Amino acid sequence: MTYVDGFVMPVPTAEFEVYRKSAELGRTVWMEHGALSYVEAKADDVPDGKVTSFPMAVKKEEGETIVFSYATYKSREHRDEVMKKVMADPRMKPENMPPYMKRLIYGGFQVFVEA
Repeated sequence: MTYVDGFVMPVPTAEFEVYRKSAELGRTVWMEHGALSYVEAKADDVPDGKVTSFPMAVKKEEGETIVFSYATYKSREHRDEVMKKVMADPRMKPENMPPYMKRLIYGGFQVFVEA
């Protein structure tokens, strides 16, 4: 079954168009290295929670927008192969990443129900 990497992070709303360009680069890099799909989505209906929520998880501050992203792969093994190539790609150097990415949450998930 498919394997998914999920990412959630806050992006300063004033820098959103700059982030969009980096997201488009991310899409290009992930797809060139073999991901099955790559999606970046901007929060539209993401309420604050009382116990937990996306805003709480990333310590969202005033003037920030939550971004949810994911990439899909054939399997965990396929994901590991793709990620090795992505992380070695010179376009993805850590020094090129904006400081707000420190609050990025990510994880790999095994799909157990799929349509």
